Amino acid sequence: MVGGTFARHHGGKGANQAMAAARMGAAVTFVGAVGDDDFGKAALADLAGEGIDVSRISLLSGATTGVALIVLDERGENQIAVASGANAMLDARSVDSALGDFTPHGGVFLANLEIADDAILAGARFASQHGLQLLINPAPARELAEELLALRPILLPNRIEAESLAGQPDPVDAARVLATRTRGPVIVTLGDQGAVVVDADGLEHLAAPAVDVVDTTGAGDTFAGALAAELAAGRTLREAARVAVRAASMSVTAAGARGGMPYRASLD
Repeated sequence: MVGGTFARHHGGKGANQAMAAARMGAAVTFVGAVGDDDFGKAALADLAGEGIDVSRISLLSGATTGVALIVLDERGENQIAVASGANAMLDARSVDSALGDFTPHGGVFLANLEIADDAILAGARFASQHGLQLLINPAPARELAEELLALRPILLPNRIEAESLAGQPDPVDAARVLATRTRGPVIVTLGDQGAVVVDADGLEHLAAPAVDVVDTTGAGDTFAGALAAELAAGRTLREAARVAVRAASMSVTAAGARGGMPYRASLD
């Protein structure tokens, strides 16, 4: 294929989610890994510039930083291929070491599946031990470890991920299946159709505002980060989800995963 234009933006699921949470007013500590290349150093500087604590991110000598190649169509919909780089090198030992002297005072632990299962489990155990709400964005979708499900996380898949995990094409049916596995809430994001919440109070569909779409990259990450920040601030799940839908909708109005990512003040 020939044509189109090229642009480079900061990204990565964990980094996008951390930045969304920070812009919503949360105090954010990031655990992850980057290579000691220009991409890694630029990523750390960008996150730190938004007030995110990057002191627990590993800078791996000789490793490359994770990179995603994204193709956008004329509607702003995306197709993504990822070279994991340092992300694939983050393991349970690294997470345990990063969190060893960290004492949180309430809050939320949010993870996604761009890192290995043992790293996710190490973080999830830490969250359980310290009484943190556990949010898992199962993206890219793969089978979830039974130990992770037993910790009753709040799951945040999109429509395609929910179908992959639950074997149900209808997002409501998929959410209900997943909720029986985790015994916890499930929120399925639906792009311009908003999101559905399944929890102990039943089902609710949260509509998304109409916006001019430029780039859908990172909308789900914005939702996850905004949800985490709102929960950490003491909002109920449904209150937090309503704010997160609005934040995700705003995020698609500019190019790049963070181009339209809002600050909390712009949603008030």
